[in-house]
Amino acid sequence: MAPTVPAKKKSDFDPRKFLATIGEGRKVVSFPQKQTIFTQGDAADAVFYVQEGKVRLTVVSQIGKEATLGILSEGEFFGEGALAGQPLRMGSAAAMTDCELLQIDKKAMMLALHREHAFSDLFVAYLLARNIRYEEDLVDQLFNSSEKRLARVLHLLHFGKEVVPQTVVHKISQMLAEMIGTTKS
Repeated sequence: MAPTVPAKKKSDFDPRKFLATIGEGRKVVSFPQKQTIFTQGDAADAVFYVQEGKVRLTVVSQIGKEATLGILSEGEFFGEGALAGQPLRMGSAAAMTDCELLQIDKKAMMLALHREHAFSDLFVAYLLARNIRYEEDLVDQLFNSSEKRLARVLHLLHFGKEVVPQTVVHKISQMLAEMIGTTKS
């Protein structure tokens, strides 16, 4: 008879507690609402973890057109391109609200990922989930009407998860128009 494998226990791993103890190369930084965290073209030398607040990620094309890539909140990472060898930031990040972030230097993040398997599992799962979200956004952009894209973005901003778009009546801001790839009208 083959030995049975014990069922995995739900992890009690707390990334915030772990990140607070990784040692040198990390610091808590605060940004007031609307302050730039980093700009497209800056050196990509750190990863950020949102402890409090909301962060807007944007990119600007060579002709000056700006697009919002995402809005992140507590418990989310950004700037991970630094880990993949990007020498410069591909986009910009700005505080949408007052923010408290943990800034983790590239070297410290790499050491943490190698040292703590539960953390690396969590980080990889986070990156894969975000990649899936970006793929969904691309499919949405390619195949859905601007009304359906707007309904999806509004719902994601409010509830943070997908649903079937419903009729939504709101004043549309320029930022929402950028997020769904259309004009305010």
